[in-house]
Amino acid sequence: MRKFIPAILLSVFVLGACSSWNRTTTGTVAGAGAGAALGAVIGGLIGHDGKSAAIGAAIGTAVGGGAGAIIGHKMDKKAEELAALNAKVETVTDANGLEAIKVTFDNGILFATNKATLSAESQKELKEFAAKMADMPDTDVTVYGHTDNTGSAEVNEKLSTQRANAVAGYLQSCGIASSRIKAEGKSYTMPVADNSTKEGRAQNRRVEVYVSANEKMIQAAENGTLK
Repeated sequence: MRKFIPAILLSVFVLGACSSWNRTTTGTVAGAGAGAALGAVIGGLIGHDGKSAAIGAAIGTAVGGGAGAIIGHKMDKKAEELAALNAKVETVTDANGLEAIKVTFDNGILFATNKATLSAESQKELKEFAAKMADMPDTDVTVYGHTDNTGSAEVNEKLSTQRANAVAGYLQSCGIASSRIKAEGKSYTMPVADNSTKEGRAQNRRVEVYVSANEKMIQAAENGTLK
């Protein structure tokens, strides 16, 4: 059963009803569930300041419930596979009201302090992520970089963008087509924790990778040809 959080979050990165697993710790999956509850909003698509991060490209037409359920089932299965990563994996809702996947990497795993060069450990994790996504080419991958509020907005915007681009670029080198990837820095505009505490700032320094169905996958689901 899907785990719902307060509606103010309207929500992952970076990830339905019919699944029994629902885990929340790093390296596990949170919120798997109901194939495509249209309009459901869980996961982290709106920050504490109310600024939204759109996940997936809206196709402009409503997706049928049957197609949504098929896509939701596929996303649930993939989220379970991604749970082996050293990251937090969740299911969320995209711009089409369909289930998507949010994978959140702690910046401490990916980068050294104030740097945008990927560590060897992060390259290993991202390579594994790309390998696990090889059988889902009809998806879009959205990468958002986030910082805490230490330093100026200009510095944090630059750093968050550099980190998002570093992740996106490495995923491309691992075989994910550049046409599928969007990268953007969000600075400190979308905190998930209290920036006044050390622990909160650590949580806010993160990179979210979202996986959402593209138009080709949606069409296949509508036609009943999605495997």
